Amino acid sequence: MIRASLASTAVLAATLLAGCASESMRAIDGHMNNAVSLVSGPQGEPSRVPLFVASTRRGDGAADDGRAHFSLTAIGVPQNHSAGAIEKPSFGAPDKNRHFSVLSKRGMDEEEFYSQLATHVSGRVGSSRDVLLYVHGFNTSLDEARFRLAQIVADGGFSGVPVLFTWNSRGGLFNYESDKEAATVSRDALQKALLSLAKTPGLGRVHILAHSMGAWLTMETLRDAAISGHPDLDGRLGEVMLANPDIDLNVFRQQLGRIDPGHVSIFVASNDRALSLSSRIAGARPRLGAMDPEKPEDKAELDRLGVAVHDISSFSTDFIGHGAFAEAPDVVRKIGAHIAAPRAQDADQMAIPDFRGDDAGAATAPQTPPPAVSQKVESSPLPPVAGR
Repeated sequence: MIRASLASTAVLAATLLAGCASESMRAIDGHMNNAVSLVSGPQGEPSRVPLFVASTRRGDGAADDGRAHFSLTAIGVPQNHSAGAIEKPSFGAPDKNRHFSVLSKRGMDEEEFYSQLATHVSGRVGSSRDVLLYVHGFNTSLDEARFRLAQIVADGGFSGVPVLFTWNSRGGLFNYESDKEAATVSRDALQKALLSLAKTPGLGRVHILAHSMGAWLTMETLRDAAISGHPDLDGRLGEVMLANPDIDLNVFRQQLGRIDPGHVSIFVASNDRALSLSSRIAGARPRLGAMDPEKPEDKAELDRLGVAVHDISSFSTDFIGHGAFAEAPDVVRKIGAHIAAPRAQDADQMAIPDFRGDDAGAATAPQTPPPAVSQKVESSPLPPVAGR
């Protein structure tokens, strides 16, 4: 009986946790239309999406030491791209004209990384100076993380600078605890990256989009930054969007105690089966991302948090229900439109980098005031947030 139960649990885990894995990136034959891309290439050529990548990943067998290394990577988005999808081959090597692909990669040291980033925003105006930092979740390979961010940028029409923070996920369905430890050891590197972004000359706001276990890593890091004296990244923190956050509700309350909730939005799906399994692994402790705003007790809990809550349950694209934030075209487009919305106070400011090592010569983005009232639960993908 015990063996049968364990076998059933293993099968259930393999089915549900695949929601964070490569199987969620469905193979596409490359003949779909409705392409939406950030940087258009020549006719027939893939569009190029440049990503700044900070990574704590190590090679096979290497110990997690939490140190980051840096690169500038160009991802190719095929011109037949369909919004919400990551086109990849069913087998064999990708065809860059039909599938997402890595077009180029250049490693660099930390100093050059932030210098190149400052150069990249030089001359930009308004929200195009903003950064979108993506933090992936459990069971995610490097390519999956890179392709997902490129897809979000392309489909969302984000005109700022995309930055990927990728941590050493093992990319296996049964490595949940191992991934949690790998995420934990990456907190210092993520905090250093956030603070370095915040003081990069010419940059506007630093927006964060974090998925699943990556949301836990993000909130832990922002809490640590607040304790160390940087509660809003020294005025540069923009939107903190937590998609299907794999966070214990009580842990989130504690994290939020150090962070202005006016910055935070959460995307919940009551039909998220991956988070249901995570809750079982944690001893039936509720996951923030699986709360149901239709239930009075859950809605009351969410209202008390004071954050913006967006119910995306109805936008689920598969049985797992764990990836609608990026896979549902309407949702990802509205996320892009929301963070790209011009603000009157800095719409005409231009990035003028000062390469002396400080931001004395850079245009700075004024801090958005926190909302005066508690947020309400919204059922639409991403409506304007009241009070901002």
